[in-house]
Amino acid sequence: MFEIGLSHYMTVSAILFTLGILGIFLNRKNVIIIMMSVELMLLAVNINLVAFSVELGDLVGQVFAMFVLTVAAAEVALGLGIVFAMYRNTESVDLANATELRN
Repeated sequence: MFEIGLSHYMTVSAILFTLGILGIFLNRKNVIIIMMSVELMLLAVNINLVAFSVELGDLVGQVFAMFVLTVAAAEVALGLGIVFAMYRNTESVDLANATELRN
């Protein structure tokens, strides 16, 4: 039968990371899409950490992946707070309007 190995996990992780980078570079206007792209990149890193952790038989990668998830959750909470404040002030989540918040 077909077995899923480390190379398959690395391929999925590389695809997700590339999609995250493309999401950031191709859409620089919408803050929510940029935040989702950063989360995709963190998910790709977590897949690599867990895959290598299982491959090497060591739990350090999985523990570190839990720390990355914690940081990602804090980033989302802080980012959404900033997005809500920006929407309340400008009625838009367009990054071009974010320069108006400095005044």
